[in-house]
Amino acid sequence: MSAAPSDYRKTPEALAALTPEQYSVTQEGATERPGTGAYLHNDAPGIYVDIVSGEPLFASSAKFESGCGWPSFTKPIAPAHINELRDTSHGMIRTEVRSTHGDSHLGHVFDDGPTDRGGLRYCINSASLRFIPREEMASAGYGAYLDQVEDVR
Repeated sequence: MSAAPSDYRKTPEALAALTPEQYSVTQEGATERPGTGAYLHNDAPGIYVDIVSGEPLFASSAKFESGCGWPSFTKPIAPAHINELRDTSHGMIRTEVRSTHGDSHLGHVFDDGPTDRGGLRYCINSASLRFIPREEMASAGYGAYLDQVEDVR
């Protein structure tokens, strides 16, 4: 049984469980140093969920190596779980990506992804994510997303 969207939310308990880096990234909009994220080179099948709310964000099948220093994805697992906002910080115009229910800062989306897979690159901080391996998805309440998870190419 998968959780209903209303079950995905930011709680004081979830915030208290975050490491300083996870808090800084998700709650203060910080960015982890390139090349340092725990999931940068993860190629196991499964899904990536918001570290704060648990809402499903990206499937391993949408992950690709972009060379940018952060985990990159071609599309969200459920577009309703992603908010895209204009970001003009640091003298640039970018599109910030935040989780819908947890309101966590995840990273940014760019239009330089693989053209044969839609052309987008969701550049996401590992510190904003929790990985659920495919074999644990059903028991963790994410069984409804198993059809979107396949072996990574």
